[in-house]
Amino acid sequence: MPMDALCLSAVLRETEGAVVGGRIDKIHQPSRDEILLHIRGQGGPCRLLLSANPSRARIQLTALPRENPAEPPMFCMLLRKYLAGGKILALRQPPMERLAELVIEGTNEMGDKVPRRLILEAMGRRTNLILLDGEDRIVDCLRRTGGDLTQARPLLPGMFYQYPEAQAGKLDPRSLTQEAFQALADSAGDTPADRFLLDHFLGLSPLLARELAFEAFGETDAPVGRDPAGLYARLARLLTQVEEGKTTPTLLVREGSPVDVSFRPILQYGPTTESRSCQTFGALLDQFYQEKETAERVRQKGQDFLKTLNHARERLVRKMALQEKELADTAHRERDRMYGDLITANLYRMTKGERVLQAENYYDPEGGTIDIPLDPRKSPQQNAAQYYKKYTKAKTAEAMLTLQLEKGVKEKEYLDSVLDAVSRAEGDRDLEEIRQELVETGYLRRRAKAKDRMKRPATKPLEFRSSAGLRISVGRNNLQNDRLTTKLAGKYDYWLHTQKIHGAHVILWAEGQRPDDQSLHEAACLAAWFSQGREGKKVPVDYTPVKYVKKPAGARPGMVVYTTYQTAYVDPDPTLAERLKA
Repeated sequence: MPMDALCLSAVLRETEGAVVGGRIDKIHQPSRDEILLHIRGQGGPCRLLLSANPSRARIQLTALPRENPAEPPMFCMLLRKYLAGGKILALRQPPMERLAELVIEGTNEMGDKVPRRLILEAMGRRTNLILLDGEDRIVDCLRRTGGDLTQARPLLPGMFYQYPEAQAGKLDPRSLTQEAFQALADSAGDTPADRFLLDHFLGLSPLLARELAFEAFGETDAPVGRDPAGLYARLARLLTQVEEGKTTPTLLVREGSPVDVSFRPILQYGPTTESRSCQTFGALLDQFYQEKETAERVRQKGQDFLKTLNHARERLVRKMALQEKELADTAHRERDRMYGDLITANLYRMTKGERVLQAENYYDPEGGTIDIPLDPRKSPQQNAAQYYKKYTKAKTAEAMLTLQLEKGVKEKEYLDSVLDAVSRAEGDRDLEEIRQELVETGYLRRRAKAKDRMKRPATKPLEFRSSAGLRISVGRNNLQNDRLTTKLAGKYDYWLHTQKIHGAHVILWAEGQRPDDQSLHEAACLAAWFSQGREGKKVPVDYTPVKYVKKPAGARPGMVVYTTYQTAYVDPDPTLAERLKA
């Protein structure tokens, strides 16, 4: 659900108490469209996220860690200059608008206190984040618009800021009487109730309009004229609940996956969609957007080598298809050898210029005859030599093609494992390690700039604790898998990996003892979750002591062989990963 004015109002009510009166300690810009304010509030430190992403615009308190770029963007540096150390005086929202304003008291170059405003306009494709000075002039904004000054509302540094114009023809539902509502409904005729609400009133999203119609009429597409008074009563009650803060952070879940969020339970979808309440709006929005934003961040920052990986994989698949076709053609080599033998056996009765040799096939148990095509331009000896040459070539080709196909299968498995690691990457450091791996394996060129060649500290494996207290480590990429399995783990620790499915290496640190069954089961569930089988059921996970895991000489990163193993069939569980996180 887009964050409409009512949902934004509920979120701001929760956020206001944590940030107002606090001071801005740090400012970061984790991605192109996000600003993260670290605030020392009166109730303790907190982090305030302002997202200007058109499809995920919002303001919220967040507990999720976000990795910052090595060099802060220009807009982030500007915000640090004007807002770092400032005190948040107010957090407010213009009536029934998708705008949030932070009023911040900072200092100017002379050390005098001056008020500034940071405004989030959460308005779809026009979403923006704007910094104003004490005179309401625009210092700068995340997206500058109207460079030719012909637009109705240009946003450029130095210009006076103006609120967006209200949507034409729409009314504030809080100031509407029942008589005025009835008159509008009478003029609407058979217009569906949800469309009527969206066309005439500010602050409502399509989800909320359908829910009000469902509450009033038992269906979402009923005409407004059926019971305008009942619809008005539901709308008035909703506005009162929001005004009084009687809201419930709600996550809508369908088939186990989150599909939407709201500030109240949603019943219009029936039993197919579950409404799960959360403790806070911050936790709700973190849970809903975490996976989407991680995937988007990886797509943006890993786009260059993802394109290289996909092209390399496509070329490899096409090459293997041609090799398989050529290998299938070598199946006729025994026929060519037989033709050569039969021609040699019948040289005494052959002459140059013949097109077909009809000879007795002594390879046939029934002793039949066979027609052998000949090249009339060649002598019988040359025709026999030609068939022997075809046989020898096909025999050599079979051996070489079989070897090349084996190498191709291993290379394809390696590329798939890298793509799986990219899909599980959580930030710049993970992507940088994958990039380094691709440089070492020859898929990417080494960067030329000296500053790009500076090594960042290597990321650590994901760490978990089993219910029994045993440590569980999960590799983030192939290089880390190698380091974890072949360098760090002891020979009596347990190694786990999904069977014939690309995924992370998982180490259960046994501390010299046989681990309990519950810890093994939990480690296997983590191995299934951090793999390409995370959407499946009964995923096979092999486990064995590390002493039975070997890395062949010359093998690609992450590739190992193992023996003396057992297999567990488990269901991937994302909640287990959260619960066991160290």
